[in-house]
Amino acid sequence: MASSHSSSPVPLSNSRDAFFKKETDSAKHFRPVQSLPDVCPKEPTGDLNSLGDSPSLVADQHRWTIYHSKVNLPAALNDPRLAKRESDFFTKTWGLDFVDAEVTPSSYLPQISKEDFALYHQEIIQREKIHERCRNICPPKDTFDRTLLHIHDKSRTDLEQIPKIFMKPDFALEDSLTFNAVLPWSHFNTSGGKGNRDAASSKLLQEKLSHYLDIVEVNIAHQISLRSEAFFHAMTSQHELQDYLRKTSQAVKMLRDKIAQIDKVMCEGSFQVLRLSLTRNNCVKAYNKLKLMATVHQTQPTVQLLLSTSEFVGALDLIATTQEVLQQELQGIHSFRHLGSQLCELEKLIDKMMIAEFTTYARSDLNRALDEDCQILEEERLVSLVFGLLKQRKLNFFEIYGDEMIVTAKNIIKQCVVSTVSQIEEIDTEVVVKLADQMRMMNFPQWFDLLKNIFSQFTIFLKRIKATLSIIRSIVLLVLDKNQKTRELEETSIQKNPAKDNTVDTEVAYLTHEGMFISDAFSEGDLPSVAVDSTSQRNASPNSEPCSSDSISDPECTTESSFSKEQMSSSVIPGGVEIMISEDIKLTDLELGKLANSIQELLYSASDICHDRSVKFLMARAKDGFLEKLNSNEFVALSRLMEGFIVDTEQICGRKSMSLRGALQSQANRFVNRFHEERKTKLSLLLDNERWKQADVPAEFQDLVDSVSHGKIILPEKKAGAAEERKPTDFLIVEGQKYAVVGTVLLLIKIILEYCQCVDNIPSITTDMLTRLSDLLKYFNSRSCQLVLGAGALQVVGLKTITTKNLALSSRCLQLIVHYIPIIRAHFEARLQPKQINMLRHFDHITKDYHDHIAEISAKLVAIMDSLFDKLLSKYEVKAPVPSACVRNICKQMAKMHEALCDLLPEEQTQMLFLRINASYKLHLKRQLAHLNVVNDGGPQNGLVMADVAFYTGNLQALRGLKDLDLNMAEIWDQKR
Repeated sequence: MASSHSSSPVPLSNSRDAFFKKETDSAKHFRPVQSLPDVCPKEPTGDLNSLGDSPSLVADQHRWTIYHSKVNLPAALNDPRLAKRESDFFTKTWGLDFVDAEVTPSSYLPQISKEDFALYHQEIIQREKIHERCRNICPPKDTFDRTLLHIHDKSRTDLEQIPKIFMKPDFALEDSLTFNAVLPWSHFNTSGGKGNRDAASSKLLQEKLSHYLDIVEVNIAHQISLRSEAFFHAMTSQHELQDYLRKTSQAVKMLRDKIAQIDKVMCEGSFQVLRLSLTRNNCVKAYNKLKLMATVHQTQPTVQLLLSTSEFVGALDLIATTQEVLQQELQGIHSFRHLGSQLCELEKLIDKMMIAEFTTYARSDLNRALDEDCQILEEERLVSLVFGLLKQRKLNFFEIYGDEMIVTAKNIIKQCVVSTVSQIEEIDTEVVVKLADQMRMMNFPQWFDLLKNIFSQFTIFLKRIKATLSIIRSIVLLVLDKNQKTRELEETSIQKNPAKDNTVDTEVAYLTHEGMFISDAFSEGDLPSVAVDSTSQRNASPNSEPCSSDSISDPECTTESSFSKEQMSSSVIPGGVEIMISEDIKLTDLELGKLANSIQELLYSASDICHDRSVKFLMARAKDGFLEKLNSNEFVALSRLMEGFIVDTEQICGRKSMSLRGALQSQANRFVNRFHEERKTKLSLLLDNERWKQADVPAEFQDLVDSVSHGKIILPEKKAGAAEERKPTDFLIVEGQKYAVVGTVLLLIKIILEYCQCVDNIPSITTDMLTRLSDLLKYFNSRSCQLVLGAGALQVVGLKTITTKNLALSSRCLQLIVHYIPIIRAHFEARLQPKQINMLRHFDHITKDYHDHIAEISAKLVAIMDSLFDKLLSKYEVKAPVPSACVRNICKQMAKMHEALCDLLPEEQTQMLFLRINASYKLHLKRQLAHLNVVNDGGPQNGLVMADVAFYTGNLQALRGLKDLDLNMAEIWDQKR
């Protein structure tokens, strides 16, 4: 029974356009099929035009229709099932604060007016006219609509009379509540005085139920009448379908009879041939399988035989091949159920054997006698071990070699010390037990020879390691190169034959115990058997002989079989040994690259190990300050030996090791400190004992200066005979210029050249030596200033006074040092790194300080005469006799000064000094004349003054080297008067 609220395709509206109109042929009679509820959209009637517009489950299951639309917010707010509209729809969810608010117009949306639809109206008006014309031509079917509406309304009105309880899907009179609602118990209660009224009520109830039944039966009959045509059409279609099935059954029977005849005549014989061919191929495969089983059965004895000859690679190849056969070809065979685990255990045993073998090889290779022969020990054995370890992915085997290197390096030093100590009779090994103590008892020549022997042993040791590691690294690089070439070939073949990979049989061929590869990739055609010849990588079986296979294989399948996988490529390593590279070493390019780099790093580590052991050897000898007590020649020899070893190791290993270089630098810094302190102390003692008198210049110092003038900053060797024949000279000749010097400066020059030569011998201490030499030069400048200008020599040496000769000698010595500063600067500049050039600024500061000191000495000499002029001229009187005693005294003092300076200072400096002294004399004389009111008026007093001036000028110009001196004595007169 349908519900009264069922939807109907006919809308309940008074508008004509709101009706659901179905396009039907006007010639056909009315079919009231549209009055069906939505739960039964339409039954097939056989007429295509009679199908409704409702969705079809078959045709429209994947197409979106209006029936897929969901209920939106306006529909939820306007729910017709509610008695009244909910006023708190939003506030009950979002709170009382949610109130309606005016929506602010968006600035991004334009204001729409009727003018915006003008263009659309112009486009649609023509279509509207056409639509109205069509409506006039085809009048509406109002009769159909009204009749349909009337019938529907009447039916609906009748059904609404029935109570809703009868329409419920779960209607059941067994339910007491439902039963009491349909048949109230009060209608059947006949007791009391209401019997007649209850009987009438019961009768009325019976009539009412009968009326409801009639309404339902009328509606059911009406619905059946609407479906009558569809029912008769279905019956007709059923009869036609039965006829079609009968004819189809007859046709199928005839077809089967014909196929049976064709099968008997044409196919049975051919199928029999194919079955026999297939049986034959199966027998061949079974035969090959049995042969393969026999081969696998011989795996363990063959592996034992290979291991007895240390053929690890061949044994591993055989195990890998057998494992592959067991997994692919012989899987599930009961007799071989334990063979796989046995082979795994055997493979683990081989791994341990290879590690032990490689350890033994490394120990024997590194511990053999260190002679000049750097041949590789058992190169073929090494190659076999490395290939086996690579195959098993034991990529840390080089660590074993590194551990052995450390132990061997320790033993090398120990053996060298023991050998050297045994040859020295002064060392009693029974009293001094420890090797370190025995080594400390050696003198420098003995210890130096021991260190030289250790360095030579380490050099051979590194060469031997480099040769061995080169073989190992070349093997790794060859495998890497082979992998890359194989990958490139595969990519090229895939690009050239893209379809070939889909047709090639990927069955794997296997190595037999006779050395043969057997392929199970059999074709279905009758091809002649192919014999495949092969050789194992390391001649795994000495009795291997080529034999033919009984299998029938396709040539392409043979090419793609494991024969290609196990194929070897021949290569020659740097040692000259020809090796076969197997393609079954499954290592990635990244792993091989890391391994090659690790091997190269191992060579660097070998250099570091040798340097570290050498550093420990040096530190053990340096504990008692032995190295700090070495003289310059010994330390230079030690430094050159260590530098030579460092350079040799860098050439062998290709990388710098900083430990030994750092130790050498540390010892060099200590040597520099001691070297500098000794010479600074020596210079200090010389200065403290210097009496600042002109010293004779020995011939060896003149030779030293001459060698520097020729561009060679070296200390000349002493020649005993020549030194005795040549006498000392009064002056030091430097580039044709005479220098009167004190003995301290001569030794200072020699010390400076020692600094420069030390830099040549030990380049690593250049910057330290530059700093120390700068300090030494500054010390000489400051100390000489204290002793001479500061008169410190009076207390230190006991001089009575600082004479002008002392001052001139000090100035001349400073000038000599200033002359050599540019030469020293150039010497250091050639040996400094570009980033260290700024250290040369120390020489610029020193030069400036020396020039300032020289200028102060000159000023001091002028000041001495200035004080004399002030003392004498303050008592000057213009009177007879002429020349006056004052002028005579002044000329006498100037002659003494000239006598003291002329042999010490060059003529140009002497002239410049006396010009300054003359200027001081003129200033004091002018001041005294002004005080005496003597003017240049030609009077008697003027004549007396001019006579004194003429005497002064004559005496001064009569001195050596001052003849052409321009004295300009007219400046003594006041020009204003």
